[in-house]
Amino acid sequence: MTYLSSIEVEMEFIFSNIAAMARNELRPVVRLRSTAGTGYTYVTRKNRRNDPDRMTLRKYDPVAGRHVDFREER
Repeated sequence: MTYLSSIEVEMEFIFSNIAAMARNELRPVVRLRSTAGTGYTYVTRKNRRNDPDRMTLRKYDPVAGRHVDFREER
């Protein structure tokens, strides 16, 4: 078992937060809501460089029982 000094622990914490912040800014988690009005949602990640606008995907809505468009909600 190795013991880390308080400075090493603090530096590790800072670097992990910086990496997490950079990752979240490029690929944020978005919620896709059904356009059928059922309230069903999917959760996914999107690449902001490739899809800067709101995302629309055609996916299965189990409440409606068919494939419908799901739009990104903000």
